Amino acid sequence: MSMKNTWNASETETSGQAECPLGPGYMHTYTMSKIRATFYPKFDNEKSDQEVRTRMIELVSDGLGALEVSLKHSGSLFMYAGLKGGGAYAKNSFGNIYTAVGVFVLGRTFKEAWGGEAYEKQVEFNDFLEENRVCVAMELVTAVLGDHGQRPLEDYVVVTAVTELGEGKPVFYSTPDIIVFCRKWRLPTNHVWLLSTRKAVTSFFAAYDALYEEGTATPVCRVLDEVADITVAGSIEHVKMQGEILEGLVVRVVSRKSSKHMKKVLKRYPLLALGGVDHDVMGMSLRIICAANWSDQKEQIRALLQSVGTSLCPENVDWSGDTHSSNADRSIVESFLQACPADYSTSKLQEMISLIRDKHLSASFKCYQKISLVASDDLHYKMVIHVHKDSAFRQYQKKMRYNPGLWPLYRGFFADINFFKANEEKGVEIAKETNVLVKKVNASCGAFTSGIENLAEEDANLMIKLKFLTYKLRTFLIRNGLSILFSKGHSAYKNYYLKQMKMWNVSAGKQRQLGKMLDEWAAYIQKKCRDNQLSSSVYLSEAEPFLEKFAKRSPENLALIGSAGNSVRAEDFLAIVEGGMDEEGDLDKELETDPSSPSLTVMDAVPKDEGLIVFFPGIPGCGKSALCKEILNATGGLGDDRPVCSYMGDLIKGKYWQIVADERRKNPYVITLADKNAPNEEVWYLIEDMCLSTSASAVPVISDSEGTDSNPYSLDALAVFMFRVFQRVNHPGNLDKTCSSAGYVLLMFYHLHEGKNRIEFESELAERFGTVVKMPLVKADRSPLPSPLKCALEKGINLYKLHTNKHGKLGPAKGSYSKEWVNWEKQVREVLFGHAAYLNESQVPFDFAVKEVVEQLKAAAKGVSAAPRTRKRKIGGIIFAAVTLPVTEIITHLQSLGKKNPEVDAFLKYKDLHNNLRQAHVTLAHKRAHGVPAVASYGAYVNENVPVDLSSLLFSDKLAALETRLGSVGGDKILSKNQWAHATIWTAKGAAAKEASTLPKLLSEGKATRIDINPHITISGTLDFY
Repeated sequence: MSMKNTWNASETETSGQAECPLGPGYMHTYTMSKIRATFYPKFDNEKSDQEVRTRMIELVSDGLGALEVSLKHSGSLFMYAGLKGGGAYAKNSFGNIYTAVGVFVLGRTFKEAWGGEAYEKQVEFNDFLEENRVCVAMELVTAVLGDHGQRPLEDYVVVTAVTELGEGKPVFYSTPDIIVFCRKWRLPTNHVWLLSTRKAVTSFFAAYDALYEEGTATPVCRVLDEVADITVAGSIEHVKMQGEILEGLVVRVVSRKSSKHMKKVLKRYPLLALGGVDHDVMGMSLRIICAANWSDQKEQIRALLQSVGTSLCPENVDWSGDTHSSNADRSIVESFLQACPADYSTSKLQEMISLIRDKHLSASFKCYQKISLVASDDLHYKMVIHVHKDSAFRQYQKKMRYNPGLWPLYRGFFADINFFKANEEKGVEIAKETNVLVKKVNASCGAFTSGIENLAEEDANLMIKLKFLTYKLRTFLIRNGLSILFSKGHSAYKNYYLKQMKMWNVSAGKQRQLGKMLDEWAAYIQKKCRDNQLSSSVYLSEAEPFLEKFAKRSPENLALIGSAGNSVRAEDFLAIVEGGMDEEGDLDKELETDPSSPSLTVMDAVPKDEGLIVFFPGIPGCGKSALCKEILNATGGLGDDRPVCSYMGDLIKGKYWQIVADERRKNPYVITLADKNAPNEEVWYLIEDMCLSTSASAVPVISDSEGTDSNPYSLDALAVFMFRVFQRVNHPGNLDKTCSSAGYVLLMFYHLHEGKNRIEFESELAERFGTVVKMPLVKADRSPLPSPLKCALEKGINLYKLHTNKHGKLGPAKGSYSKEWVNWEKQVREVLFGHAAYLNESQVPFDFAVKEVVEQLKAAAKGVSAAPRTRKRKIGGIIFAAVTLPVTEIITHLQSLGKKNPEVDAFLKYKDLHNNLRQAHVTLAHKRAHGVPAVASYGAYVNENVPVDLSSLLFSDKLAALETRLGSVGGDKILSKNQWAHATIWTAKGAAAKEASTLPKLLSEGKATRIDINPHITISGTLDFY
């Protein structure tokens, strides 16, 4: 291939009229294009995962489609269209080590499948692809192209798409047709499941949620086999080829007829058992060839292509390098758009590229002159359409809604372009032929052989990737975090992985477990590598042994990481990838949406049986203690009858948040003022847990500040906080004017917020807790911060960074910068008090600030506040399915029963159920006891009301439960998988709620009492996952 010419659509064109590659007179220049390779259009990322799920369930429930689930093998995209003219392609490139490896593995696949017939079959296969203009897309999984989630045990490909490129829009085979194609050519197929009923689909999503945090290949496949309507076994097993670490599942909507079609295919084309192949036929393996040529990429490519042979690689022009000189200039794309299209496909490609250019979408067009055709009068190019950002796909899809005739923007998009001249007579003839073809294609454009009929375009392309945490732990948290860990340090790495896990909705308990493990990993790898960052392409050489040792410590550790111990060594045979090339793009962090500013929305009033926690993610000097005193002394508190309790951190001995949680359990309905700085995510997790365990909402109160690029608090705010602290006298925590290191302490708190700007800080609080209350701090019309103040604060910040980088958490009096700290503490006090007039004048009056905060808190207490956005869908924490019962109603019925029955009355005495019975439910199935499929089977009934009969009360000296009989939902009887359906209502100290299941046995032994309820009491519960 010759000189490469790249043009970026996002760059504004500044040149004049483009010059055609064939010279002046471009109106007589025609162009013809042929699409050579495509993969599926990028699925719609505008909808949230939950919205996509909901729409998928609706489509299946309405009989408009079925759901297809397949395994996501962890490799890179490889496309093959026959090497005589079609080509071999990676995701956004060709003619490199990726495509050479792909061709080699494909050739070896033919040898394994056909043995001595492989050569003939490869020739036939090439001819078939060329004659029918078919492109085969595969996942290329190898240990030589860099590490993903787990080094594969074997190098292999698995077919993921087959496309007929034809003369019109590319048409993708349906999955049954892909299986027919692959079984004819003995190509590897993926494991596929079809779900055609509402129950199957809802059970599937529930099963994924239950497996999300710990799912690996074996249990995931086993569960899917149970919940799916049809299971199609792959011709290769993920566990045997790649290993247990499973990247995820690909879920898409397919034709409602897919199940019937699939059954016919499986009956007519059974999976053949392939016999062994002689070593002489197979030749050297990929790893041996790469190892033998480990120092030179060109030699690796040459050796791989030579080993493949001429049946699959008749000429290696795509890999011939860029030494050939070309007349092509930088205006090839512009010339293509201005030339007359010689056929319909070319006009549609021009339309697509024109839109990308006009809207400045993030995409580039790389053009290569075809070296084998240079002698021709025409000019031939191969074009790579490379979309750089997912946002470009989303913007393009919006345009497609208004212009249905637009062709989709594909992933892995390659086309051949031919420029040629024609006289006027020939031009008229071409125009006529084009018009005929347009009519022909338009007449048949509704025939889409993949079978998504009767669906809108956006529904037909509905697709979602569901990844597993065990994979993301390795790739995103360990591998992608290496650069942050080695360049910015442990603290920045911790912020990174906590932010990722929060974004993924990982449960709080799992976050804490993984946090401890990742901190241990960070310390281990920093100590071992020192200043030499571990290469991401071979990160598993260190990560896998570390994870294996970690897993051996306990079964809980093994469950946390999924699997460990794959000892495949890659360093000896790793392919050479130039310039840190990342063909798949998965070395980038997962794309995050820009955080939006928190907004106040209206919701129903907070019920009075729920508490409220007011806390302060701030810095000493923000005024929290003074504010709490004002709230306590205010008439009417926060506007309702709930008592207000304040807990000042400096006066409480012991673990502050644990003590507050204990007090809240005693009286969960109160409004708690947590008068202690809560500056970081670790504390926020504790507050979230407290909300869940004591039925409360939480509202953060923060000082209003502009912030900096990397901190939510500005230097103006820091100056005010320090000024206030330096004026304190007799502070309970001794952080006042007499504290010699008070400035250092404030800098420490200031840096606890480092890494987030103001928008990110407020957005994360809003996502976690709903409403964010802002306390006015400085006036908007104040004068700029005086230069001496700014310089003193910046000097302290720089000194703090030097100190912590060298000494960590060691106090300022003990490090090598002790003298500098003494001098700075003295200087900053002098400067602050020297500008006392400015600092006093720039602050908002405290009484006004208090009034503003109290009004916002009253609104929050009444419910005029936003609900936490992160509670929309519980993920990864599903342990059991249950019917949740109304506690207040149960207590009322028990009290009525006590008035009629002395035994019940005696039992209820001193039990204080109003405070002790916080939740009641009837367990239907538990993940550990009954399995994930059993829990998932209730997915179709989530949030539905279930009639529940209370038939009797059983109690002993340590346990009490209500025997229940469950009703039906939509004609389906709801049954518990437990032998005895019940709701635990009381346990003595030291007794676990699950022990209530032994009450029938205790009754038979005379150790429990049974009180029948006649007539039965009927209440209504809600089916939910816990």
